[in-house]
Amino acid sequence: MKTLLVFSALLVAVCAQEVFVGDQVLRITPRDEEQASLVMSLEDQEHLQLDIWRSPHRSDLIIDVHVPQGSLQSFKVFLEHNDIQYSVMIEDLQVMIDNEKAEQEQMTMMERTTSSFNYGNYHTLDEIYSWMDSLTVEYPSLVQKQQIGTSFEGRPLYILKFSTGGYRRPAIWIDSGIHAREWVSPASAIWMAKKITTDYGREPYITSLLSKMDIYMQITVNPDGYVYTYTKNRMWRKTRSTNYGTQCVGVDPNRNFDAGFGGPGTSNNPCMETYHGPYPNSEPEVAAIVNFVQSHGNIKSFITVHSYSQLLMIPYGYKCVYPADYQELMEIASYAVNSLASLYGTQYRIGSICEAIYQASGGSIDWSYDQGIKYSFAFELRDTGRYGFLLPASQILPTAQETWLAMKIVMEYVSNYS
Repeated sequence: MKTLLVFSALLVAVCAQEVFVGDQVLRITPRDEEQASLVMSLEDQEHLQLDIWRSPHRSDLIIDVHVPQGSLQSFKVFLEHNDIQYSVMIEDLQVMIDNEKAEQEQMTMMERTTSSFNYGNYHTLDEIYSWMDSLTVEYPSLVQKQQIGTSFEGRPLYILKFSTGGYRRPAIWIDSGIHAREWVSPASAIWMAKKITTDYGREPYITSLLSKMDIYMQITVNPDGYVYTYTKNRMWRKTRSTNYGTQCVGVDPNRNFDAGFGGPGTSNNPCMETYHGPYPNSEPEVAAIVNFVQSHGNIKSFITVHSYSQLLMIPYGYKCVYPADYQELMEIASYAVNSLASLYGTQYRIGSICEAIYQASGGSIDWSYDQGIKYSFAFELRDTGRYGFLLPASQILPTAQETWLAMKIVMEYVSNYS
């Protein structure tokens, strides 16, 4: 009987998981903007349930799209009928998710054996929050954990403060994990947080920076969504808030800031991945950042970390005009990506959001820049599409290490010129 109950519990757990057996990720190569627009027009066709992983850029029109098994045949017929070229980038999405899970379980078992935190592994939210506690215990004079709000589902929203003392000193804000499925973003931020603590007092750059500025890091902006990617749906992007009048859940938090809210690059359909929400800052996760930054009043740089596409971007996204500080910001970005490439040769593109990718309203760095935070940047980490949001754990450390080199350029400039 006991065996039967255990089996039943496992069966319920498996059945509760969103499965993607037979789903594919296609890379579409439109011939021109007309073909690209034709493909993108299908995003709003709810019966197809297309999930755009990468939208067409101004510099290239490539589109990566996750297509459910039930829509594959009709979608491919549509592409072929319109003479739109495509290739299969991921043959079976569930196989890749299963491989990721098996790798993670194996590394977690090794981690438990050694009783040490593995910075080269993906971690659950509970593990991340526990690691934060350990970091503050290990470096009590340098690191504090602070709660800045509560998520929709009641989880604490924590930040780490790196400081050598003083009240509301000039500060740099770094956040990651705003989109739940972008696991390499918080994983890289965790490594960089540890890097700050180990380098302080040993490495002149970080020691000098922390002598006059503070650093705030929010590792998981969207904890509800992050937990959901572990327990229900690995491909979940949004928050987990209730949208009244529909069964569709969640808001895209990076479309929810008060920067051209509801404009191009967003959707007013709660079922869409880019749903902007009912009003600006409707999501408690977004409101927590807004309230903290505004109440602090001395944030000099706002840096947000996403994946994937290998980009370093500056404002604006909600409008296709250059910010007043375009030349300066682009020069910093150029130095930063050159430094990043020096480690493993990883190539990044730079530009404003609108010129580097597409118009996208309600984004955090547009909001922060309009708040007077000149040094506002958005990273899109590895890769360029081979693995997409399922970047193998073996790439966490290289990604974090090279991103740190770029981050150092930005932070050093800010500390010297802000």
